[in-house]
Order: sequence, then C-alpha cells, then structure tokens
Amino acid sequence: MIPEAIPVERHPFEPFLPLEAKVLFLGSFPPQPKRWSMDFYYPNFINDFWRIVGIIYFGDKDHFIIPGARRFDKEAIMCFCAREGIALFDTASAVRRLKDNASDKFLEVVTPTDLPALLDRIPHCRALVTTGQKATDTLCETFGCPEPPMGGSVEIAVTGRTFRFFRLPSTSRAYPLSLDKKAFAYRSLFHALGMLLAGPREEPMAENRL
Repeated sequence: MIPEAIPVERHPFEPFLPLEAKVLFLGSFPPQPKRWSMDFYYPNFINDFWRIVGIIYFGDKDHFIIPGARRFDKEAIMCFCAREGIALFDTASAVRRLKDNASDKFLEVVTPTDLPALLDRIPHCRALVTTGQKATDTLCETFGCPEPPMGGSVEIAVTGRTFRFFRLPSTSRAYPLSLDKKAFAYRSLFHALGMLLAGPREEPMAENRL
C-alpha cells in the first residue's frame, strides 16, 4: 500500500495545558484506540510513563492503576498533572501508520504540532521534554535545534522565550532500559526543574484535589 492510500489519523486528544504548567511533555502520537486503557496520554497499559511518575512522586509504580483493573485512573492522573504543573501533548497532530502497530518507526508525520501556539497558552512553562526518538526528531526539525544527549538538555528560543529542551528515554517497554533506570532519569528532570520534594509524598484527600 502506498503512503497516499493509508488514511491520515488526526490527534484524538485535546492538548492538556494547565495554566500554571512548568513543563510540557511531548510524545510522538497516541497508539491505536484498541491499545488504550484510558482516553488520555500514554494510554497503553504496557507503557510505563505513569508507573515512572508513580515511583517518583509516591514511591509506588502502581499508584495510578485502578485496583483490580488493567487500566490507569484518568481522573487521578489529570488532577495530579494539573496540580503539579505538567502539560501533555505530542509532536505530531496528524500521522499515517505505515504498519498496523504502535511503533514510532512506522509513523509518518503528516502535520507537525504547532508548538509555538501551544506554548503561548502556558506562559509559565520553561521546559520541553521529548519521550522518544520520533518526538525528538520532530521537535528538532520544527525548531532547527540540535538533538540533546540522552538524559541531557539544550537551550532553545521560541517566540521570544527561552526553554530547556530535555530528551529522556522512551517509556515504551520496547526501549532497552530497566524501569528503575528510566525512573532515575525522569526523577533527575523533576529535580532539575524544582518540581520534586525530597521523598515520595502522600496523595491529598479527594476533596482537596483540583
């Protein structure tokens, strides 16, 4: 099948952009709906993004998993991200899947995301983070900037603002790094941004959530 005959997929989620967001996480594009355990970012149950965040903030990789279910707790995740200043979207707004799987290697970016427009909506954001090679490549092409080393960052200027652009290991289990080592890399990021207390915290009572 030639690429022109493969249907174009539009991004299924609205950007998640808390007004007080300090950091914008950018993946490549969501997997197919059949792989979702929730209709939110990093929805594949075997993707470890939310396990890593659970380890870092709560000392529990299962913190955002609904007990007895193979799915993440979307409402708890959204409340947490809004409270902590974590914004989420992807570097592509439209893609073609060249194969029927979730691999970034077979994603053709049709429409890169208008990242300057997103950043205009989160004026307190000071860092961009890519969570995979396709996302990194797309962001570098968008801004014409160098690729940071794995776990490192470079400074970039966007519409008169300066950001740190961090490149972190993919949270996909296809990426050959242990969960603990991925969590260490992500913990280092949150520490660098001043977004992390010394140790795991307790979840606030439900009535105190945003």
